[in-house]
Amino acid sequence: MLTVLFAAREERWPAYETALPDAIARTGVEARVVLQADPSEVDYIVFAPNGPVSDFRPYTKAKAVLNLWAGVEDVAGNQTLTLPLARMVEPSLTEGMVEYVVGHVLRHHLGMDTHIHGTDGVWSHEAPPLARDRTVAVLGLGALGQACAQALSAMRFQVLGWSRGPKDISGVTCRNGEDGLAETLRRADIVVLLLPLTAETEGVMNARRLALLPKGAFLINPGRGALIDDDTLLAALDAGGLGHATLDVFRTEPLPQGHAFWRHPKVTVTPHIAAETRPASASKVIAENIRRGEAGEPFLHLVNRKAGY
Repeated sequence: MLTVLFAAREERWPAYETALPDAIARTGVEARVVLQADPSEVDYIVFAPNGPVSDFRPYTKAKAVLNLWAGVEDVAGNQTLTLPLARMVEPSLTEGMVEYVVGHVLRHHLGMDTHIHGTDGVWSHEAPPLARDRTVAVLGLGALGQACAQALSAMRFQVLGWSRGPKDISGVTCRNGEDGLAETLRRADIVVLLLPLTAETEGVMNARRLALLPKGAFLINPGRGALIDDDTLLAALDAGGLGHATLDVFRTEPLPQGHAFWRHPKVTVTPHIAAETRPASASKVIAENIRRGEAGEPFLHLVNRKAGY
């Protein structure tokens, strides 16, 4: 019987205590899922970066580390990790991200804030443009970015996509490279950040790139907090070049109570809710990777350690 170590914070365990063993059993694999085990006896590690495991060297028998999160920046650079590392890609997480992104794109596209907060009795009969007349850029075209870009395209937005390497996505004008990024930003009315966090992408939305955006553009960041330089973003908002920033992720979480984002009139703070791993569907993904490992098949969603995602 296999030993699967659940190496995440204990408060997550109740949600997986039944779901994960049941999902593994349905694949036909016999395994016990435990919170503690002799490292030399562990076959697979179900992992969260804020859990109890940081040194992988004692896990000499383990075949893979199966991440509970979509992001892997906190583990991909761990020098003790030589095992295959799989990130979490699961339907509910993707659906949640698509719903968040579409909701906030529509909010800014339709100018909902003006009507929700009122205009002091001023009747301004000014209709928003149609989606087909609005350009939305999605930076980062992994599983989440592609899903969001395609959902926005289906609503007839003009969708631009940017990624590190070339991509071909139906309904999306894809670019890559530094020149491609500059051209994408120059045309974007709304920008959605879904890039992975790597040495190359940290602070990607710096002063120079924010200045490329059309005046009044909107920025939505449900990806990684460190993609943005906080002070630079605030300066762009105060200068009037950037219209609004909707932020779901931050360099420090929870966002400190005294942080300027909380009180800035052009910033919306949401508490890292855009995409959450759902235990029932995540357990199926983990179970399938364990089945693949036992059958000698390739693991799903393997991380390119050199690229960092």
